[in-house]
Amino acid sequence: MSGGSIPRLVIAAPSSGAGKTTVATGLMAAFAEAGLVVSPHKVGPDYIDPGYHSLATGRPGRNLDAYLCGPDRIAPLFLHGAAGADLALVEGVMGLFDGASGMGELSSTAQVAKLLRAPVVLVVDASSQSRSVAALVHGFASWDPEVRLAGVILNKVGSDRHEQLLREAMDSSGVPVLGALRRDGRAGTPSRHLGLVPVAERRAEAVESVGELAARVRAGCDLQALLALAHTVPELPDAAWDPAAELAPADGAAATEKPLIAVAGGAAFTFSYAEHAELLAAAGAEVAPFDPLRDEHLPPGTQGLVIGGGFPEMYAPDLSANAPLRAEVAALAASGAPVSAECAGLLYLSRSLDGKPMCGVLPAESRMTERLTLGYREAVALRDNALAAAGTRVRGHEFHRTVLEPGAGADPAWGLTHPERRLEGFVSGGVHASYLHVHWAAEPSLAGRLVASAAQTAPSRSTVR
Repeated sequence: MSGGSIPRLVIAAPSSGAGKTTVATGLMAAFAEAGLVVSPHKVGPDYIDPGYHSLATGRPGRNLDAYLCGPDRIAPLFLHGAAGADLALVEGVMGLFDGASGMGELSSTAQVAKLLRAPVVLVVDASSQSRSVAALVHGFASWDPEVRLAGVILNKVGSDRHEQLLREAMDSSGVPVLGALRRDGRAGTPSRHLGLVPVAERRAEAVESVGELAARVRAGCDLQALLALAHTVPELPDAAWDPAAELAPADGAAATEKPLIAVAGGAAFTFSYAEHAELLAAAGAEVAPFDPLRDEHLPPGTQGLVIGGGFPEMYAPDLSANAPLRAEVAALAASGAPVSAECAGLLYLSRSLDGKPMCGVLPAESRMTERLTLGYREAVALRDNALAAAGTRVRGHEFHRTVLEPGAGADPAWGLTHPERRLEGFVSGGVHASYLHVHWAAEPSLAGRLVASAAQTAPSRSTVR
């Protein structure tokens, strides 16, 4: 089997809330437990579902976002992530045809399915319908002839009689029923904002939930038929994305230098795309993870720092209590070392979060609010900094219920250009801090620039032990 012919399915739904995460994660776990190497993928910018996918499969959950990375990179990124897999499963986002606001099909599950030439299995919430399910499926199957809607999984089925009525209705639709799952709250996963609670915050419970989902899917779905369907795909003509080809060490640091870049993780900082660490390594860095909730020191010899997103507001007292690490982060930033902080990282660098002292690197205060800020953004770097050269244009994503006051420094990190125009974030010395989540695979120069800057920075004395 060549890389381009990896068996694959897209798991979609008519709308959010139908249960596609339940079904996709359960299928991933069930096939993995059966001995298959399963590659998990998620349409859109979401960081949380891929954590459950990773737990189910033992492989990194990877995102496929045509808005953030561009349609041309979807198949290459898929092939990179799915290398060596027996089966790839792609969980969709929102409804099958819902994409970036005002941009047609861009970033929709349907667009990604077409780019991957993959059959779609539609998860339908059947809880309040019987014959109407056939009309709904017929509409989705006929809306875009380039989307191959090849099967349906009925979710939230109430009884044997209900399932019989649904299957009889579907007999005339031309779309086979590949599974039926009963209503069951035992494998539920708690939610926060618009998504699930990250795996890192509830690992034991998450393992149990994923096991329950696998059992439900095995009992209610025709795994052999789904696997056979996944094998009906054509070969993709694209070459796999290669971080080493995108960004050689010569573009960042010489291979012999290996500047050490510490990357925050743990329960408070769970938002990160797998390709970021791969790009840092391809640019010549040694990547060292650490947990700001547990580690009192940065990794020895740290020359650069990446602090991604997450839910630090849930851990503000514990982050604040780790005063030794906060002091080291502040000292590293003061030394001029490159520091890239997104969303949660931005809050961690502020003076305080909900009244709890943070690192004090930025002259700003942060707090939790009731208002959700969510959406895609377009932005431009206004001046040279440790992450981006002046004029660098990126597409990103905002997702937070916090506010930072002020929202931008004297030297902003980005000038947002769409859908609104405003200044956002902070650039100070080597620090680049912003609410904007950016996928570096779309602009590998960000990783290269960060590593090159780190290579020119002497390790902070506070991190040499």
